[in-house]
Amino acid sequence: MAQRTSDLSGLSRRRWYLMATGWSLLLLLPAATALVSDDPLPLRLLLVVIVIGYAACYVFGLYEAARRGSRPFSAAVLVAMAALFLVIAGQGNGVYSVAYLVVGVIMLVPGRWGTIGAVATSAAAVLAVWLLTGTFIAGEVIGTAAVCVAQIGMFGVIRVNAQLRAAREELAALAVTAERERMARDLHDVLGHSLTTITVKAGLARRLLERGEHAQAADEVADMERLGRQAMSDVRATVSANRVASLPNELAGAAEALRAAAIAADLPYAVDDVPAERQQVFAYVVREGVTNCIRHSGASRCTVRLSPTSL
Repeated sequence: MAQRTSDLSGLSRRRWYLMATGWSLLLLLPAATALVSDDPLPLRLLLVVIVIGYAACYVFGLYEAARRGSRPFSAAVLVAMAALFLVIAGQGNGVYSVAYLVVGVIMLVPGRWGTIGAVATSAAAVLAVWLLTGTFIAGEVIGTAAVCVAQIGMFGVIRVNAQLRAAREELAALAVTAERERMARDLHDVLGHSLTTITVKAGLARRLLERGEHAQAADEVADMERLGRQAMSDVRATVSANRVASLPNELAGAAEALRAAAIAADLPYAVDDVPAERQQVFAYVVREGVTNCIRHSGASRCTVRLSPTSL
């Protein structure tokens, strides 16, 4: 219930207090009517206090009940407002003050029951005033109905705006999550392949140095440096979402990595038969497959076959 009322209002504490205080100033009319009536002074002052209490329940009680989301507290606020309204309206101070109680019902009663409750509250207010004062004025009935419809419409708009805002926030959060997953996946592909190749070449360079083949070892170290720079470039491109995998480049890199790992490579030399819209996907598959072959298979030969529809 707390979540529902918070979504319904869509207002900060300060905005609610400012708006509610402004509307509660209309209760100065029944307060002034009570002061200038012919009733004894203590009764007139009591009526003013009741009007002030009604306004306080509207301004402070409703927001606090919505914030807490406590059903007993919400019920207590609504019952108090209903009792105070009956006293105010029973003195002939206008059935229109039911608008504040209608707002409370819409705010604190969940879903469609809030709308039903608002209509029932307005009808009950007209009936109560008729029974308490013995008067039935058609204009007040029409005015009360208009107030009820206006409040339902206003809070309906607020509710829809709050739901739209929540939907935008959820979409934004989903977009952030999707972008993080994309970066994690692409970084895994880029660094997994590059680091595997660099590791294999480092091992080859060490063995060449142990055998005294310094020239070939220097070539492998140069390749490692180039691969490191390429990996850095790929990471930057991945972060900026500009990186596009190339199937010919991946096949060339796979051949070099397999050679460094002493695995015989049987790879296609041409990719012209592969449609352009599939080449990027095939490039990722080649990279991941060759990386796993070098890391985990223990194979002595790696074969890749390409067709327009399969890899």
